[in-house]
Amino acid sequence: MSVVSIPIVNKNYPMGCEDGQESRLIELGKMVDLRAREILDKIGPLPENALLATLCIVLADEVNNKSAPTVTEADLKEILARIREIKNKMN
Repeated sequence: MSVVSIPIVNKNYPMGCEDGQESRLIELGKMVDLRAREILDKIGPLPENALLATLCIVLADEVNNKSAPTVTEADLKEILARIREIKNKMN
């Protein structure tokens, strides 16, 4: 288990993660920091707990409204071609 310090709006938050996941956690932290700063730029200063609640609602809304990726016929043909390639290499 590793601990990474994640800066969000000029405050560091220690976060635990599995070994090897540190860079992923840092990248996610940067995304959260960016969204928090965008919120503050739009509505002005907020107490930390109000910013956290607002940030959670904004991120939950984005996740909830994100549509599933569309799979096209071209995608399926490419997948089938890859499967056939792998099959041929196995024979």
